[in-house]
Amino acid sequence: MSETDMRRIEVNGRAYRLPARPSVVVCVDGCEPEYIAQAVAGGHMPWMKKVLAEGSSVIADCVVPSFTNPNNLSIVTGAPPSVHGICGNYLYDTDSGVEVMMNDPKWLRAPTLLAALGDNGCEVAVITAKDKLRKLLGHKLKGICFSAEKADQVSLAEHGIEGVLELVGMPVPDVYSAALSEFVFAAAVGIMRTRPQDVLYLSTTDYVQHKHAPGTAAANAFYHMMDGYLRQLDALGCAIALTADHGMNAKTRLDASPDVVYLQDVLDGWLGAGRARVILPITDPYVVHHGALGSYATLYLPGDVEPAVLATRIRALRGIEMVLTRAEAARRFELPPDRIGDLVVVSTRFVALGGAAARHDLTGLDAPLRSHGGISEQSVPLILNRRIRDLDGNRRWRNFDAFDWVLNHAD
Repeated sequence: MSETDMRRIEVNGRAYRLPARPSVVVCVDGCEPEYIAQAVAGGHMPWMKKVLAEGSSVIADCVVPSFTNPNNLSIVTGAPPSVHGICGNYLYDTDSGVEVMMNDPKWLRAPTLLAALGDNGCEVAVITAKDKLRKLLGHKLKGICFSAEKADQVSLAEHGIEGVLELVGMPVPDVYSAALSEFVFAAAVGIMRTRPQDVLYLSTTDYVQHKHAPGTAAANAFYHMMDGYLRQLDALGCAIALTADHGMNAKTRLDASPDVVYLQDVLDGWLGAGRARVILPITDPYVVHHGALGSYATLYLPGDVEPAVLATRIRALRGIEMVLTRAEAARRFELPPDRIGDLVVVSTRFVALGGAAARHDLTGLDAPLRSHGGISEQSVPLILNRRIRDLDGNRRWRNFDAFDWVLNHAD
């Protein structure tokens, strides 16, 4: 074993070996395990079929709320939101009384493994589909960090690289397209061929998964594309761990219309207009494909309303799977209690949660609503293109074990 193999660093209470080979972690946004199963069964992912036979794989749990920001940050910190602080894409800042996006690194409460690897001499590159994650993932990173969305704006000073469009040979894709994710993979292959990295972190977009169910032609085409790029990274000697930030489910009635419980309207009717505040942490700048409708909401209540009493009333609504008080939710889902409101509401598998119906613009939905956020979207794949000896299939694996797999077990 080389000296590099023996060197370890500790980040957020977990020990990691420094990479002895190029190591890649891929977060496939919205990758319900059934997408891979259907694509493999249909012959669309020959590389993945081989990896599933010869490597290591389990069904793992993502973080709840099963949204993009909390799970990407859990993956790169190796810890739940109770440690890193990012508990949604969006939150109500009680100090300022303002609802804000959680894209700014000021919301982070823990260091990332990516930054620690860079500080310890590793060449690290981060490529995201959407720019909303770039500053969080690249916080204090000495390395490359850019998004496909704004690949034409990269600079050596800010992003650690230049000439990305020339490297990839693709124009900047539309943010609402499968091509945005393909750009991420193409850039990863281009970088590994021209300026090899010790560690790559890739994060895609779930545009395809929001619009197309597992096994459909569009979904299979997307996973076939991904399979080809992963095969190329494998051929370059990379150890590859693949996981997801969340799964995906239809949120529709029998007639394919959105099935939504509009919580703000419900609470306004019960308590009076505007007395309670509903926060939908799925909210981000890219709402065309989900209309800010997910399966998880937090509620801020007036002082004269007892949370436990209101929780009982909300639980009786059709489509509600779970209502937890702040303390219960923080304990069960490993969340920071100061950032989740008085109640947390989770809907059932085929139902979404909204605020006030009049505030949701669903005109951009050109396909039946598919979304995420709840317990029903918690199962995700965790796959490594290496065999892990004595893999414990009975323990609860998490998507934020991905770096542990690729750095500590890719022998």
